[in-house]
Order: sequence, then structure tokens, then C-alpha cells
Amino acid sequence: MIKFRFVTPHRIGKWYSDLGLAQRFANAIGAGFFDRRSGRFVAYPGTRLETATVQRDR
Repeated sequence: MIKFRFVTPHRIGKWYSDLGLAQRFANAIGAGFFDRRSGRFVAYPGTRLETATVQRDR
């Protein structure tokens, strides 16, 4: 399973199980916004996307 979060120079977002959720809540930490006109996520300068692979227990 892959997890996603946005990181700004001053804040770190929560880990989310899907990129769409991470993008939706990115505005809360000032990482970017969802442009309704174009349907695209716009990250602010200095924002980066981190990913992590998490293995589930069997």
C-alpha cells in the first residue's frame, strides 16, 4: 500500500491512503489548492509530495 502526504517548508501533512485525499486536505497546511476550473491540483512553491510504501500484516 502506498501512502501520500504533502510537506511545505514549515508544515507536514498527515499520511493519506490515496492521492486525492492528500490533495483535498493540502490546503489545510498551505501546500496548495484544487483548481475547480481545470480540475487540477496546484501546489504552492516549496511544496513537495512524499510517498511511503507500507506493508500490511498478514
